[in-house]
Amino acid sequence: MHPVKILKHLRLSEKSSKLSAELGQYTFEVDIKAEKGQIAHAVEETFKVTVRRVNTMIIRGKNKRGRSGLPGVTSDYKKAIVTLKAGDKIELV
Repeated sequence: MHPVKILKHLRLSEKSSKLSAELGQYTFEVDIKAEKGQIAHAVEETFKVTVRRVNTMIIRGKNKRGRSGLPGVTSDYKKAIVTLKAGDKIELV
């Protein structure tokens, strides 16, 4: 799978900002079929950094109600927390 298709986007939240500042971990939303090795390779190719560890989790969609009151479900997605080698950094700008 091509790195552009694996990494969808960087997840920015208070928790992910704290992880990146203190531990050098970055949170990405990735393709649901991507494996840990493929994610590590995609991050290394895209950002020119060294990946030490990849943790993944599948987040299930939540039940919601639309404006008309009809029930619906948000999409499932896969989240990857990538730990980089000490000293490596990804510019978020």
